[in-house]
Amino acid sequence: MKNYFLFILLILLFSCSEETSNIKNDSIANTYYKKAKKLTGDSAYYYYNLAKNSYLDIKDSSGVGRSLVNMAIIQYYNGDYYGSIETSLEGNRYLKNVNNSIVRATLGSSYNNMGISSSYLYDYENAVKSYNQALKYANKSNDIALYHNNLGDALMSLKNYKSAEKNFILALRTKDKISYARALNNLARAKYNLNPEYNPLPLFYKALQLREQEGNPVEENSSYATLSNYFLDKDNKEKALEYAKKMLAVSRQKNSKEDQAQALQKIVNLDTKNYLPYFREFQILNDSLQISKSKAKNQFAFIRYDVEQKNAAYEKLSKTNFQKNIGILALALGLLVGIFLYKRRKKLLEQEKELEIKNTQLKLSKKVHDVVANGIYQVMTKIENQEHFDKVKALDELEFVYEKSRDISYEKSDNSIEEKDISEKISELIGSFKNESVNTYIAGNEKMLWENVSKTTQDEVYQIIRELLVNMRKHSGATTVSFRFERTENNISINYSDNGVGIPGDVLYKNGLSSTVSRIENISGAIIFDTKTEKGLKINTSFPVS
Repeated sequence: MKNYFLFILLILLFSCSEETSNIKNDSIANTYYKKAKKLTGDSAYYYYNLAKNSYLDIKDSSGVGRSLVNMAIIQYYNGDYYGSIETSLEGNRYLKNVNNSIVRATLGSSYNNMGISSSYLYDYENAVKSYNQALKYANKSNDIALYHNNLGDALMSLKNYKSAEKNFILALRTKDKISYARALNNLARAKYNLNPEYNPLPLFYKALQLREQEGNPVEENSSYATLSNYFLDKDNKEKALEYAKKMLAVSRQKNSKEDQAQALQKIVNLDTKNYLPYFREFQILNDSLQISKSKAKNQFAFIRYDVEQKNAAYEKLSKTNFQKNIGILALALGLLVGIFLYKRRKKLLEQEKELEIKNTQLKLSKKVHDVVANGIYQVMTKIENQEHFDKVKALDELEFVYEKSRDISYEKSDNSIEEKDISEKISELIGSFKNESVNTYIAGNEKMLWENVSKTTQDEVYQIIRELLVNMRKHSGATTVSFRFERTENNISINYSDNGVGIPGDVLYKNGLSSTVSRIENISGAIIFDTKTEKGLKINTSFPVS
């Protein structure tokens, strides 16, 4: 009798343990999901993936589907269009309760994402099918307008202008000014394609005016692109070039690389006299975009778990009826669940630790390059270039580099730039490369130039200047080197020039300048290499103040 009651007690304890575990996992899944919503890029993707797996554990199919759709949208934004479609399809399999408003909205967003990704892959027929599916689940006026606009855009690409026009008219039924301007601009395009005698300019200009009033540079660029294409079609290359340059200016200001590439491509075709520098800038930017997209695809592939295996585990767990299992089977299942949860928790902690270690390694590697390698080279340059360089001073500077390297090992902050005012530090750096055969000149490096510039940006700029000088010393054979600093209201530009051998455009990244390009991107800046001069090299670097 006692053994019987003990057996019942074990089953009750197991049931309570299972219920408590589900509540805990539900809390973990929601925590991961909320954290992902606050992040962007691969960081958000990582936590949506953790949320997805936690929702799988508690058999929350809606949570799994919502997580996967968000992951798919992140893949689209990073150029992984095939992967985005695949992840959206996977998410749709879990969104079965179509009577739920959240599920319906998520399905609409998922099919819309599939349509956009298909359009980027020039698969417009499947894009049309996806947008039609999205409209079946849309229940908000703004979503309906958005999906009709996207459907019309895909139909335009298929030259089905009449159907496109109907969808753009439906897309005008929105209270959102940006969505209205977008539909208005597209409606004018459809009408013009249907009738070449139709004048779309009034609607084009009205759409542009609305976009400017709302202060949306991405949408403004869409208008500039439309106007540039229209005037090119009318053989008015001067106006077409004017709007292409406006598009380039806005995209540079907002650091929109996709729009920059599109604008540069238009300018190259329109400005036959001055196309070369724009073409070189386009090549560099296009290569950067392709590398960025490839990295994103690899990163998502690394983060993503084997979805099919998780699905099999989910199906197996969903068919298990714990209430029908008694005795040893109940205890065995309890033990298996405990082991599963333990291993899973351990795996999550190990993954988070691995990410932390990788980030630390990258940080230390960058510090070693910035502080130790370039620091030692600068001291060597002073000793070589300055005939009466003080030996004691050389030892002091080497000791300073040693102290900085020791700080790195103890994870101390690098305050090397803080010891002196940044303008003084830069002047001293440039002057240290002057010798009997090399003259260095500097203009505009005033203290007020650096007001309101963040410490992080100052550090990166200092390293960029040092890398340019080291590259000059190693490769150019220049006798004259100059830096000119200029500041507009919210932007600083640094113009570098030397009279050395120059660098052919096809070997720019082989000459130790790839790190320089990476640094300027880290502070949302831009860099242009001018190699068209007969001799020497000119580099224009610019970045925002804040």
